Amino acid sequence: MRWSTYISLSIFWIFLSGVALPAQQKPSNSPASPAPKIDLSKPPPIYGEEDLGSLSLSASNLHPADPMVGEKDDYPEFTRELLQVQWRFWDPIDLYVIKPRGAVKVPAIIYLYSYPSETDRFKDNQYCKRVTAGGYAAIGFVSALTGHRYHDRPMREWFVSQLPESLTESVHDVQMILRYLAERGDIDMAHVGIFGQGSGATIAILAASVEPQIRAVDALQPWGDWPTWLAKSSLIPETERATYLTPKFLAGVAALDPVQLLGRVQTKNVRLQFVQDDLITPPAVVQHIKAAAPSSDQVVEYDTKRQQYTMLGGGRAFDWIKQQVRPPAPHSENARAGDTRNAQNESVH
Repeated sequence: MRWSTYISLSIFWIFLSGVALPAQQKPSNSPASPAPKIDLSKPPPIYGEEDLGSLSLSASNLHPADPMVGEKDDYPEFTRELLQVQWRFWDPIDLYVIKPRGAVKVPAIIYLYSYPSETDRFKDNQYCKRVTAGGYAAIGFVSALTGHRYHDRPMREWFVSQLPESLTESVHDVQMILRYLAERGDIDMAHVGIFGQGSGATIAILAASVEPQIRAVDALQPWGDWPTWLAKSSLIPETERATYLTPKFLAGVAALDPVQLLGRVQTKNVRLQFVQDDLITPPAVVQHIKAAAPSSDQVVEYDTKRQQYTMLGGGRAFDWIKQQVRPPAPHSENARAGDTRNAQNESVH
Protein backbone atom coordinates (compact mmCIF):
# COMPACT_ATOMS: atom_id res chain seq x y z
CA MET A 1 0.00 0.00 0.00
CA ARG A 2 1.42 3.36 -0.96
CA TRP A 3 -0.20 6.74 -0.48
CA SER A 4 0.39 9.92 -2.47
CA THR A 5 1.34 11.37 0.89
CA TYR A 6 4.37 13.30 -0.14
CA ILE A 7 2.57 14.92 -3.06
CA SER A 8 -0.33 15.84 -0.80
CA LEU A 9 1.97 17.26 1.84
CA SER A 10 3.86 19.23 -0.77
CA ILE A 11 0.64 20.75 -2.09
CA PHE A 12 -0.43 21.47 1.49
CA TRP A 13 2.87 23.18 2.25
CA ILE A 14 2.71 25.23 -0.95
CA PHE A 15 -0.75 26.32 0.12
CA LEU A 16 0.51 27.32 3.56
CA SER A 17 3.42 29.17 2.01
CA GLY A 18 1.03 31.04 -0.25
CA VAL A 19 -1.06 32.07 2.72
CA ALA A 20 2.00 33.56 4.34
CA LEU A 21 2.81 35.77 1.34
CA PRO A 22 1.65 39.40 1.50
CA ALA A 23 -1.10 40.47 -0.88
CA GLN A 24 0.08 42.06 -4.11
CA GLN A 25 0.03 45.88 -4.17
CA LYS A 26 -0.50 48.13 -7.17
CA PRO A 27 2.68 49.82 -8.43
CA SER A 28 3.35 53.21 -6.93
CA ASN A 29 5.83 55.96 -7.52
CA SER A 30 7.44 55.41 -4.14
CA PRO A 31 10.52 53.19 -3.93
CA ALA A 32 9.59 49.55 -3.59
CA SER A 33 10.09 47.98 -0.16
CA PRO A 34 12.21 44.84 -0.13
CA ALA A 35 10.08 41.70 -0.15
CA PRO A 36 10.06 39.85 3.17
CA LYS A 37 12.13 36.69 3.19
CA ILE A 38 10.25 33.46 3.81
CA ASP A 39 12.19 30.53 5.17
CA LEU A 40 10.60 27.46 3.59
CA SER A 41 12.95 25.21 5.56
CA LYS A 42 10.97 25.94 8.72
CA PRO A 43 7.34 24.83 8.27
CA PRO A 44 4.70 26.09 10.71
CA PRO A 45 5.04 24.13 13.98
CA ILE A 46 1.62 22.45 13.83
CA TYR A 47 3.17 19.24 15.15
CA GLY A 48 4.77 20.97 18.13
CA GLU A 49 8.38 21.01 19.17
CA GLU A 50 10.74 18.03 19.42
CA ASP A 51 13.83 18.03 21.61
CA LEU A 52 16.41 15.74 20.02
CA GLY A 53 18.67 16.30 23.00
CA SER A 54 16.55 14.04 25.19
CA LEU A 55 15.35 10.47 24.73
CA SER A 56 12.33 11.15 26.91
CA LEU A 57 9.27 12.77 25.35
CA SER A 58 8.86 14.83 28.51
CA ALA A 59 11.25 17.36 26.98
CA SER A 60 9.23 17.55 23.72
CA ASN A 61 5.74 18.71 22.88
CA LEU A 62 4.72 16.69 19.83
CA HIS A 63 1.14 16.88 18.53
CA PRO A 64 0.03 13.90 16.43
CA ALA A 65 -2.23 14.31 13.43
CA ASP A 66 -5.32 12.13 13.31
CA PRO A 67 -4.35 8.64 12.08
CA MET A 68 -5.31 7.82 8.51
CA VAL A 69 -6.59 4.30 7.84
CA GLY A 70 -5.10 2.91 4.66
CA GLU A 71 -6.18 -0.74 4.70
CA LYS A 72 -7.97 -3.17 6.94
CA ASP A 73 -7.70 -6.90 6.26
CA ASP A 74 -9.82 -9.53 7.96
CA TYR A 75 -8.58 -13.14 8.00
CA PRO A 76 -9.76 -16.19 9.95
CA GLU A 77 -6.81 -15.97 12.37
CA PHE A 78 -6.10 -12.24 12.56
CA THR A 79 -7.02 -8.72 11.51
CA ARG A 80 -4.48 -6.29 10.10
CA GLU A 81 -4.74 -2.52 9.96
CA LEU A 82 -2.39 -0.29 8.04
CA LEU A 83 -2.49 3.25 9.33
CA GLN A 84 -0.50 6.37 8.65
CA VAL A 85 0.50 8.29 11.76
CA GLN A 86 2.46 11.49 11.88
CA TRP A 87 3.87 13.89 14.50
CA ARG A 88 6.64 15.67 12.60
CA PHE A 89 6.80 17.35 9.19
CA TRP A 90 7.79 15.29 6.15
CA ASP A 91 7.80 12.08 8.20
CA PRO A 92 4.56 10.08 7.87
CA ILE A 93 4.89 6.59 9.35
CA ASP A 94 3.23 3.41 8.11
CA LEU A 95 2.01 1.68 11.26
CA TYR A 96 0.69 -1.88 11.30
CA VAL A 97 -1.65 -3.04 14.06
CA ILE A 98 -2.15 -6.82 13.77
CA LYS A 99 -4.48 -8.52 16.25
CA PRO A 100 -5.91 -11.99 16.82
CA ARG A 101 -9.35 -12.17 15.24
CA GLY A 102 -12.10 -11.42 17.75
CA ALA A 103 -9.69 -10.18 20.41
CA VAL A 104 -11.02 -7.43 22.65
CA LYS A 105 -8.11 -6.28 24.79
CA VAL A 106 -4.85 -8.11 24.26
CA PRO A 107 -1.19 -7.77 25.27
CA ALA A 108 0.97 -6.27 22.55
CA ILE A 109 4.52 -6.49 21.25
CA ILE A 110 6.17 -3.79 19.15
CA TYR A 111 8.39 -5.26 16.42
CA LEU A 112 11.25 -3.07 15.21
CA TYR A 113 13.76 -4.51 12.78
CA SER A 114 17.21 -3.26 11.83
CA TYR A 115 18.28 -0.69 9.30
CA PRO A 116 17.94 -1.27 6.40
CA SER A 117 14.45 -2.75 6.38
CA GLU A 118 10.97 -2.28 4.96
CA THR A 119 7.46 -3.07 6.18
CA ASP A 120 7.00 -6.05 3.83
CA ARG A 121 7.08 -8.63 6.61
CA PHE A 122 4.01 -7.06 8.21
CA LYS A 123 2.08 -7.78 4.99
CA ASP A 124 3.08 -11.45 5.06
CA ASN A 125 0.11 -13.50 6.26
CA GLN A 126 2.26 -16.34 7.62
CA TYR A 127 4.30 -13.86 9.65
CA CYS A 128 1.09 -12.29 10.98
CA LYS A 129 -0.18 -15.70 12.06
CA ARG A 130 3.04 -16.36 13.97
CA VAL A 131 3.20 -13.04 15.81
CA THR A 132 -0.47 -13.13 16.85
CA ALA A 133 -0.49 -16.83 17.83
CA GLY A 134 -1.47 -17.30 21.44
CA GLY A 135 -3.49 -14.09 21.64
CA TYR A 136 -1.06 -11.20 21.14
CA ALA A 137 -1.22 -8.01 19.11
CA ALA A 138 1.76 -7.14 16.93
CA ILE A 139 2.66 -3.51 16.26
CA GLY A 140 5.05 -2.88 13.38
CA PHE A 141 6.83 0.11 11.86
CA VAL A 142 10.31 1.05 10.64
CA SER A 143 12.73 3.43 12.32
CA ALA A 144 13.65 6.94 11.22
CA LEU A 145 15.59 7.30 7.94
CA THR A 146 14.66 3.72 7.05
CA GLY A 147 12.52 2.31 4.24
CA HIS A 148 9.70 4.63 3.18
CA ARG A 149 10.86 7.13 5.82
CA TYR A 150 14.05 7.88 3.90
CA HIS A 151 13.35 10.62 1.39
CA ASP A 152 14.20 14.23 0.50
CA ARG A 153 17.78 13.76 1.71
CA PRO A 154 21.13 13.95 -0.05
CA MET A 155 22.52 10.45 -0.51
CA ARG A 156 25.43 11.19 1.81
CA GLU A 157 22.94 11.41 4.70
CA TRP A 158 21.80 8.02 5.95
CA PHE A 159 20.93 6.21 9.16
CA VAL A 160 24.49 6.07 10.54
CA SER A 161 25.68 9.48 9.35
CA GLN A 162 22.67 10.95 11.19
CA LEU A 163 22.85 8.47 14.07
CA PRO A 164 21.75 10.82 16.90
CA GLU A 165 18.72 11.88 14.86
CA SER A 166 17.92 8.33 13.72
CA LEU A 167 18.02 6.88 17.23
CA THR A 168 16.37 9.71 19.14
CA GLU A 169 13.49 10.22 16.72
CA SER A 170 12.85 6.47 16.70
CA VAL A 171 12.80 6.35 20.51
CA HIS A 172 10.29 9.21 20.44
CA ASP A 173 8.27 7.26 17.86
CA VAL A 174 8.03 4.28 20.21
CA GLN A 175 6.66 6.55 22.95
CA MET A 176 4.20 8.27 20.62
CA ILE A 177 2.98 4.90 19.34
CA LEU A 178 2.41 3.75 22.90
CA ARG A 179 0.27 6.85 23.47
CA TYR A 180 -1.72 6.08 20.35
CA LEU A 181 -2.25 2.46 21.40
CA ALA A 182 -3.50 3.61 24.80
CA GLU A 183 -6.05 5.87 23.10
CA ARG A 184 -7.35 3.02 20.92
CA GLY A 185 -8.65 1.13 23.93
CA ASP A 186 -8.22 -2.35 22.42
CA ILE A 187 -4.68 -3.01 23.71
CA ASP A 188 -3.80 -4.19 27.23
CA MET A 189 -1.30 -1.43 28.03
CA ALA A 190 -0.29 -3.15 31.28
CA HIS A 191 1.32 -5.89 29.17
CA VAL A 192 3.39 -4.37 26.37
CA GLY A 193 6.86 -5.45 25.23
CA ILE A 194 9.25 -4.70 22.38
CA PHE A 195 11.22 -7.04 20.14
CA GLY A 196 14.11 -5.37 18.35
CA GLN A 197 16.81 -6.58 15.97
CA GLY A 198 20.06 -4.77 15.11
CA SER A 199 19.46 -1.02 15.25
CA GLY A 200 15.90 -1.85 16.30
CA ALA A 201 17.29 -3.68 19.33
CA THR A 202 19.34 -0.60 20.22
CA ILE A 203 16.24 1.59 19.93
CA ALA A 204 14.32 -0.88 22.11
CA ILE A 205 16.95 -0.62 24.88
CA LEU A 206 17.06 3.18 24.67
CA ALA A 207 13.26 3.44 24.72
CA ALA A 208 12.97 1.13 27.73
CA SER A 209 15.46 3.32 29.61
CA VAL A 210 12.95 6.19 29.62
CA GLU A 211 9.56 4.47 29.16
CA PRO A 212 8.27 2.46 32.15
CA GLN A 213 5.28 1.16 30.17
CA ILE A 214 7.59 -1.22 28.30
CA ARG A 215 7.40 -4.40 30.39
CA ALA A 216 9.86 -6.57 28.45
CA VAL A 217 12.70 -6.13 25.95
CA ASP A 218 14.00 -8.80 23.59
CA ALA A 219 17.11 -7.37 21.89
CA LEU A 220 18.66 -9.45 19.10
CA GLN A 221 22.15 -8.39 18.01
CA PRO A 222 21.94 -4.79 19.28
CA TRP A 223 24.32 -2.15 18.00
CA GLY A 224 26.26 -0.20 20.60
CA ASP A 225 29.62 0.53 22.21
CA TRP A 226 29.87 3.19 19.54
CA PRO A 227 33.64 3.78 19.40
CA THR A 228 34.19 0.05 18.77
CA TRP A 229 31.13 -0.52 16.60
CA LEU A 230 31.89 2.41 14.30
CA ALA A 231 35.53 1.29 14.00
CA LYS A 232 34.80 -2.37 13.25
CA SER A 233 31.24 -2.92 12.00
CA SER A 234 30.99 -4.37 8.50
CA LEU A 235 28.04 -2.03 7.83
CA ILE A 236 30.24 1.08 7.71
CA PRO A 237 31.73 1.94 4.29
CA GLU A 238 35.50 2.24 4.60
CA THR A 239 35.39 5.56 2.75
CA GLU A 240 33.24 7.01 5.54
CA ARG A 241 34.61 5.26 8.63
CA ALA A 242 37.09 7.98 9.61
CA THR A 243 34.27 10.54 9.65
CA TYR A 244 32.45 8.60 12.35
CA LEU A 245 35.54 8.19 14.54
CA THR A 246 36.14 11.90 15.06
CA PRO A 247 35.79 13.22 18.62
CA LYS A 248 32.85 15.40 17.53
CA PHE A 249 30.82 12.52 16.09
CA LEU A 250 31.58 10.19 19.00
CA ALA A 251 30.60 12.88 21.50
CA GLY A 252 27.26 13.23 19.72
CA VAL A 253 26.37 9.56 20.19
CA ALA A 254 27.94 8.95 23.61
CA ALA A 255 24.69 9.50 25.50
CA LEU A 256 22.87 7.09 23.17
CA ASP A 257 24.99 4.04 23.90
CA PRO A 258 23.30 0.86 25.20
CA VAL A 259 26.51 0.18 27.13
CA GLN A 260 25.67 3.27 29.19
CA LEU A 261 21.89 2.79 29.33
CA LEU A 262 21.34 -0.94 29.90
CA GLY A 263 21.49 -0.35 33.63
CA ARG A 264 18.69 2.24 33.37
CA VAL A 265 16.19 0.02 31.57
CA GLN A 266 13.01 0.18 33.62
CA THR A 267 12.10 -3.49 33.42
CA LYS A 268 13.84 -6.58 34.71
CA ASN A 269 12.52 -8.65 31.81
CA VAL A 270 15.40 -8.19 29.36
CA ARG A 271 16.93 -10.71 26.99
CA LEU A 272 20.05 -10.01 24.92
CA GLN A 273 20.75 -12.32 21.97
CA PHE A 274 23.98 -12.40 19.98
CA VAL A 275 25.04 -14.24 16.84
CA GLN A 276 28.81 -14.67 16.79
CA ASP A 277 29.28 -14.74 13.01
CA ASP A 278 27.21 -11.61 12.35
CA LEU A 279 29.92 -9.00 11.84
CA ILE A 280 27.58 -6.02 11.70
CA THR A 281 27.85 -6.23 15.49
CA PRO A 282 31.51 -7.29 15.94
CA PRO A 283 32.57 -9.75 18.68
CA ALA A 284 34.32 -7.00 20.66
CA VAL A 285 31.05 -5.05 20.82
CA VAL A 286 29.19 -8.15 21.96
CA GLN A 287 31.64 -8.58 24.85
CA HIS A 288 31.31 -4.95 25.93
CA ILE A 289 27.51 -5.02 25.85
CA LYS A 290 27.43 -8.28 27.79
CA ALA A 291 29.75 -6.79 30.41
CA ALA A 292 27.44 -3.78 30.79
CA ALA A 293 24.27 -5.84 31.19
CA PRO A 294 22.81 -6.15 34.72
CA SER A 295 22.97 -9.64 36.19
CA SER A 296 19.19 -9.93 35.88
CA ASP A 297 19.38 -9.71 32.07
CA GLN A 298 19.25 -13.01 30.21
CA VAL A 299 22.03 -13.46 27.65
CA VAL A 300 21.77 -15.97 24.81
CA GLU A 301 24.52 -16.61 22.25
CA TYR A 302 24.46 -18.49 18.96
CA ASP A 303 27.64 -19.58 17.22
CA THR A 304 26.24 -19.08 13.74
CA LYS A 305 23.24 -17.63 11.94
CA ARG A 306 22.31 -21.16 10.91
CA GLN A 307 22.18 -22.25 14.55
CA GLN A 308 20.05 -19.24 15.39
CA TYR A 309 17.62 -20.08 12.58
CA THR A 310 17.44 -23.72 13.63
CA MET A 311 16.63 -22.79 17.23
CA LEU A 312 14.28 -19.87 16.55
CA GLY A 313 12.57 -20.71 13.25
CA GLY A 314 8.83 -21.21 12.89
CA GLY A 315 7.85 -18.40 15.22
CA ARG A 316 9.85 -19.66 18.21
CA ALA A 317 11.84 -16.42 18.12
CA PHE A 318 8.84 -14.69 19.69
CA ASP A 319 8.03 -17.22 22.44
CA TRP A 320 10.16 -15.55 25.12
CA ILE A 321 8.80 -12.02 24.68
CA LYS A 322 5.24 -13.36 24.60
CA GLN A 323 5.78 -15.16 27.89
CA GLN A 324 7.04 -11.96 29.50
CA VAL A 325 3.96 -9.90 28.60
CA ARG A 326 1.38 -12.65 29.09
CA PRO A 327 -1.27 -11.54 31.59
CA PRO A 328 -1.65 -13.78 34.62
CA ALA A 329 -4.32 -16.44 34.26
CA PRO A 330 -7.56 -15.63 36.11
CA HIS A 331 -7.18 -18.65 38.39
CA SER A 332 -3.72 -17.41 39.36
CA GLU A 333 -5.19 -14.08 40.39
CA ASN A 334 -7.93 -15.87 42.36
CA ALA A 335 -5.36 -18.10 44.02
CA ARG A 336 -3.27 -15.11 45.06
CA ALA A 337 -6.38 -13.37 46.40
CA GLY A 338 -7.28 -16.52 48.34
CA ASP A 339 -3.79 -16.75 49.80
CA THR A 340 -4.04 -13.13 50.92
CA ARG A 341 -7.41 -13.73 52.59
CA ASN A 342 -6.11 -16.85 54.33
CA ALA A 343 -3.07 -14.99 55.59
CA GLN A 344 -5.30 -12.21 56.94
CA ASN A 345 -7.57 -14.72 58.70
CA GLU A 346 -4.57 -16.45 60.27
CA SER A 347 -3.23 -13.15 61.52
CA VAL A 348 -6.62 -12.35 63.08
CA HIS A 349 -6.86 -15.74 64.84
